[in-house]
Amino acid sequence: MAYPLRYALADLALALSRAAADPAEVRSTAARAAADMIGDGAGVQLLLDDGRYDEIVYQDVENDPASPLARALNRSGRTPDDEYSTKLAASRRPIVLSGDSAAELGSPEHKITAAVLCPVIVDNTYAGYLILTRHSPEAFYATPEVELARDIAGELSLALAGARAQERLRVAEERYRRVLETIPEGVLQLSPDGVATYANEPIGVVLGMPRSELIGVSLRGFLDNQGQKELERRIEECRKGHSTVGATRLMRADGSRRSVRISMMPIRDDNNEFGGVLCMVTDTTDHIDARGLKRQLDHLRRLDSLGQLIGGLSHDFNNLMTVVAGSADMILAQSEEGSSQYQLAKDIMDAVNTGRTLTHQLLAFGRSEGNRPEVIPIPDLLTDVQSLFSRTLGERIGLDLTFGPDVWPVKAERGPLEQALVNLAANARDAMLHGGMVRVVATNEVVEPGQLAEDAPGGRLVHLVVTDTGTGMEEEIRKRALEPFFTTRPTAAGLGLATTAGIVHNLGGHIELESQPRMGTTVHIYLPAAEQRPQPSGERKEKAAVIGRVLIVEDQPDVAQLVQRLIAPAGYEISVATDALTAVTEVASGARPDLLITDVVMPTMTGPELAGALRAHQPDLPVLYMSGYTAASLGPQLHLDDNSMLLEKPFTRSTLIGAIRSLCGPQPMPGGGGAAVPTG
Repeated sequence: MAYPLRYALADLALALSRAAADPAEVRSTAARAAADMIGDGAGVQLLLDDGRYDEIVYQDVENDPASPLARALNRSGRTPDDEYSTKLAASRRPIVLSGDSAAELGSPEHKITAAVLCPVIVDNTYAGYLILTRHSPEAFYATPEVELARDIAGELSLALAGARAQERLRVAEERYRRVLETIPEGVLQLSPDGVATYANEPIGVVLGMPRSELIGVSLRGFLDNQGQKELERRIEECRKGHSTVGATRLMRADGSRRSVRISMMPIRDDNNEFGGVLCMVTDTTDHIDARGLKRQLDHLRRLDSLGQLIGGLSHDFNNLMTVVAGSADMILAQSEEGSSQYQLAKDIMDAVNTGRTLTHQLLAFGRSEGNRPEVIPIPDLLTDVQSLFSRTLGERIGLDLTFGPDVWPVKAERGPLEQALVNLAANARDAMLHGGMVRVVATNEVVEPGQLAEDAPGGRLVHLVVTDTGTGMEEEIRKRALEPFFTTRPTAAGLGLATTAGIVHNLGGHIELESQPRMGTTVHIYLPAAEQRPQPSGERKEKAAVIGRVLIVEDQPDVAQLVQRLIAPAGYEISVATDALTAVTEVASGARPDLLITDVVMPTMTGPELAGALRAHQPDLPVLYMSGYTAASLGPQLHLDDNSMLLEKPFTRSTLIGAIRSLCGPQPMPGGGGAAVPTG
């Protein structure tokens, strides 16, 4: 062959690349080249997307009609599960046939005396084969011819892979174009000088001009002087490789103004040089007009959903911790002090107390209703939390409390309010790793409505100021510091300040942060002053009801069994029910318990509903409620009278026995004698 083989293959590759847009032309070109370069005839049999063979394309070197042989070799519509297809797909090497094995490819009249089948592999997947046939007696294919056929199949594979890649690119570009034309945001492509080189339909609506007229127009014409300076700055940021996001106001073609949010990102050309800016423009005018109301509504919805989720999880968690705490308490009481068993049980109790604090903190966050407030004198509050502050801050941080005796009281639930202040102390501690000072000041202020903020209270307010000398915060961090789960420390949960903010807002108050890097942080809390001074709370009246029979109703069997084990040493006759209806049936049938211990939240019937049903038979029945929720979280569904009280989970034997004694009075020891039941 005078014409060098490498040139022939190069010509074939060029011809295949030119025909890449037409799959039929690609197959025909490859078959014709194989027939011309090797002879006598050649065909291409490829798979369709459905996994079946397409029509064969067959070429004969003598240009005689090849249709009879093409029909004989054609496997159109069949799956590649025959002997040759399976072998080609598995080995990915040519199959060389001669004599009878080659003749079997067609009928005797086709006189196939030799054949070569070369697999076509596209994107590392079997896609069909190239077949060559000869018809002269005793014909065969030499090894160089087989290798050449393999090279031709390889060129065909590359051409098909390129064609598929071009098709995928075309589909992706079409999809991208449709996205740009259908998304509600406006899209602008700007040159490095800020001139529009592309615009979609929505940006034309925003700017009040047909998008065809925007091409070649500078974005500066839609901005005031300040906006033009900002545009220059942001394009320069993109030139440095940084994306930017910001808000501005655009002046439309009709002179009206629209508030927009523009995201800008750099575009690089083929040489990785700065080639312009891609802008995503969102019209925020209508959103800004209703932003205040929408922000409050969204916040309330998120807070309500999060509060419900946290409440449910905390309830289940407290049920588990009740079993852990009660069991550890019993082990602790039976172990010798100083033993390893005693220390392990003590560690478990400490962990349970930490878990209880966490669940109470979670429940305080997001609580929007159902709390049980009391009138709290601020001097008493700060005096009570002083020890908590000191333990939280540690020895290296000083504490200064400043308040006068005339500071107005506030109406709030004491627990969450104390938690809010302790959270502030914890955040201050984390900002002063090398020591510092925390100052807490309480004063009275009279504020006009709206003076502090749009949604802040007015009138008589108690102003609490907590200041630290810590590292402070950048402005962007300060703006987000009150968001739930936002934190700059990888080991923190991001609930401290958010919990404090939630508690303050639920009390009808207002919270503000002041902070600068290296200048410390100041938290301002404004709480509405109470209308009246707190009244001295009377002690629960003394009772002396002897408890002999106790009915325990708890839908969690493990908790019910634990309560039974905790009070069994006191000598009570104990009956346990894991279903409220069963308890009602027992009492209706004549059972007369002296004390009902029941969970609050249960299926079919709540604890208060159960107590009401039993008190229809025993009006003076004492009721000790248990719940994984706090009293504030339970809200109106739990009403405590003089003959009932709530014991929050998790609890220990001592707290359970103490609650019974507080509700029913001192109990005699088992077997008589009149001594009180021990509380530990």
